[in-house]
Amino acid sequence: MNFLEKIKKDYVEVSDLVVKTINTVNLVYLETLADQDKINDYILKIIPKSKIPKNIKNLIPSPNVKDVKTYEELCLYLDTGFTIVFNGSQVIAIETKSNLNRGIDTPSTEATIYGPKDSLVENYQTNLGLIKRRIKSSNLKNTQTNVGKYTKTMCSILYIEGVCKSDLVASTLEKINGINIDGITDIGEIKPFLVDDKKNVFPGIKMTERPDVIADSLLKGKIAILLDNSPYALILPTFLADFINPMSDKYTKTSSVNFIKILRLICFFIAIFVPAFYVAVTTINQETIPTSLLINLQNQRMDVPFPAVMECVITLIICEILRESDIRFPSSYGSAISILGALILGEAAVSAGIVSPIMIIVASITFISSMIFTDVEIINAIRYWRFAALLISAIFGLYGVGMSIILMFINLCNYDINGTSYLYPIAPFDKTYLKETLFKMKNNKRSKLLSKNRIKGRL
Repeated sequence: MNFLEKIKKDYVEVSDLVVKTINTVNLVYLETLADQDKINDYILKIIPKSKIPKNIKNLIPSPNVKDVKTYEELCLYLDTGFTIVFNGSQVIAIETKSNLNRGIDTPSTEATIYGPKDSLVENYQTNLGLIKRRIKSSNLKNTQTNVGKYTKTMCSILYIEGVCKSDLVASTLEKINGINIDGITDIGEIKPFLVDDKKNVFPGIKMTERPDVIADSLLKGKIAILLDNSPYALILPTFLADFINPMSDKYTKTSSVNFIKILRLICFFIAIFVPAFYVAVTTINQETIPTSLLINLQNQRMDVPFPAVMECVITLIICEILRESDIRFPSSYGSAISILGALILGEAAVSAGIVSPIMIIVASITFISSMIFTDVEIINAIRYWRFAALLISAIFGLYGVGMSIILMFINLCNYDINGTSYLYPIAPFDKTYLKETLFKMKNNKRSKLLSKNRIKGRL
């Protein structure tokens, strides 16, 4: 059975399949994916009505014309918007993709005051072009492969040759080629196959929509993964310092940025351990606070029917519900829900004696501190350790707070990211990468763990 007959048989219930015969030439395409104007300009106007040349490929003005050797290639081209031309024994695929993409927009999840305002879209070629606009070098390589048994989604690994370590590229490509599932529709589905994060709630791979973040990561010796139909890219390896220090820090003054970086670290601990500290000092270690403050706290909690730990858990759960509803609701409703929850619900809870005013203050400080971080996975990790520290401190008091801090750092140190601790560049210590993440300092070297060539500007 030839290719044309096999297509007609396999696509018998595919309503958008079009098969046209012009003289001795047969055209096959999917009208929902192909552009009719391109088919008319590239093919129909070019094919002569009388004598058909043996090598019709030379007549096609399309910038992308492929020779088809196997039936699997033919199906892949057909399902991606190509038009298949059968001229006797010759089979070629001509790119006639319809424009089904949205325009380049501003970043929605990683907004910044300064810096570039473009973001990735669902088109792979557009995303690759946004990166190549920033890195104009032949050393920028991209290795392509397809993932998914049925989706056959195009996946590309980007790296800078001479900067990125070759074993990192090889191991990542091996993991992606080892993905054996029915389909991949978004780049987030690839993450579990690249990093084993079952024993840790902190993300091991950074997800970004900003081309400038991708370009900066590539220059450091990291790799980026693009997926067709996804407006996000994956960057690895990624450590905790990369999540709490956004790219926007590079666009502002050094002295003010270093203060913000320190403030961001303080907020990281406040968002996790302040509720645990409050429960510890009000229930078990009451001797650690001044008597006047203790009496004031007890007077506020006099009408509250729940113990401090239960009061704290209820308040935090309500705040988490409000946060999730604010994220899921359309933007026109989100602000209204936040105001309703923060003002009316909080005031009503205090008036009803369900929670104390100090608990509202503790919850507010906790969630305001966590709002500094925009990455959803980091917020989820903070949420996990907040409740874990709260429960431990309810049993052991301030010793529990200390135990929670130690357990969290042990867990982070044991979290392996491509053979390196998640707390890099603190442990193991790397002064070079420290200058690019936790502090903003003049630096002319690359990290020794991430790059093949440590001196910037040399390849």
